[in-house]
Amino acid sequence: MDFITTLGLIAATLTTFSFLPQLIKTWRTKSAKDVSYVMLISFSIGVFLWLIYGFYLSALPIILANGITLLFNIIILWLKIKYRST
Repeated sequence: MDFITTLGLIAATLTTFSFLPQLIKTWRTKSAKDVSYVMLISFSIGVFLWLIYGFYLSALPIILANGITLLFNIIILWLKIKYRST
C-alpha cells in the first residue's frame, strides 16, 4: 500500500469515526433534539455523492469513509425520528 492510500485511509478513519460519539450519545440519551434535520439530510446527500465519486475513481479510502459515514448518519437520522416525541 502506498503512502497516499495510507494517508487517505487514516484521514477516512478519523473523519468517519468522529460521528460515533454523536451516534452513541443519541442512542444513550434517546434524544437528538439538538441535531438539525437539515444538517443530517444535506450531509447525507453530500456523503452519498462522495460515495458515488469514490466508486467512479475506485478509491478505497473514499468508498470506505463515505459508506460508513453515510450509515452512521442514516442511523442518527433514524434515531432523531424515532425519539422526536421524547
